[in-house]
Amino acid sequence: MMQNNNYIIRTMTRQEVDIAIDWAAAEGWNPGLHDADCFYAADPHGFLVGLLGDEPIAAISVVKYGASFGFLGFYMVKPAFRGQGYGIQIWNAGLAYLGGRTIGLDGVVAQQDNYNKSGFSLAYRNVRYQGNGGGEYPDNLGIVPLAAVPFADICAYDTLFFPEARPQFLRCWINQPGSTALGIRQDGKLAGYGVLRKCRSGYKVGPLFADAAELAEPLFLALKSHVPEGESVFLDTPAVNISAVELAQRHQMSVSFETARMYLGQSPELPINRLFGVTSFELG
Repeated sequence: MMQNNNYIIRTMTRQEVDIAIDWAAAEGWNPGLHDADCFYAADPHGFLVGLLGDEPIAAISVVKYGASFGFLGFYMVKPAFRGQGYGIQIWNAGLAYLGGRTIGLDGVVAQQDNYNKSGFSLAYRNVRYQGNGGGEYPDNLGIVPLAAVPFADICAYDTLFFPEARPQFLRCWINQPGSTALGIRQDGKLAGYGVLRKCRSGYKVGPLFADAAELAEPLFLALKSHVPEGESVFLDTPAVNISAVELAQRHQMSVSFETARMYLGQSPELPINRLFGVTSFELG
């Protein structure tokens, strides 16, 4: 905890995470309906709030994964309190909490220069594609409900795409209410998985991981088929994965938003060509 006159920074309660989610929705980030539970499960100590008196005016998430990685998100100050130094104080408190770790973030393009000043380097762009839900469930016998796959196998596969294991988060994420979680098998092994969740507006697919584009596509179509006709579906994909971009374009999806994936410290070596959909911009 730190204090500056009447400004106090401390760990959020679970209920205060809902406030951060609401602020994110007001900024147009379109969070999932059940994101808060899973985000909090990832690291209950990794959410900070800045209070002026009793009023929450600033937020940041600094979630620890394993022993070496952290992800920063939800960096927000209420509009009426911007430009007064409250943001940089909670930013510094967040970085101190993650001290000694490689830190990732997905920042809006306009903030790249500010993140550079804190030592973050651009790795690649993530692009949000928006399209229409519905469509036919693909005829692919390899697609199975993720619930049919041993959780240990899901965790092992997920770790290929993320710098550290994240079992607490993952268990919540793939089982959240109203979601659809599917895997795809090849030669008897898990070769991809994806999750579809309801958001404030439409549905998001994330993550979408697969060993090859010909596995990612049926998995994506199977998830998309669970979206009601007329509802939007979103896919956040690394712009450097050409196969993922082509997948989005093939299904008449258009660019609606983009972020800069940046790292402080050594950038993780991840198989970006197999990463077709980011889990979330807030927690990586």
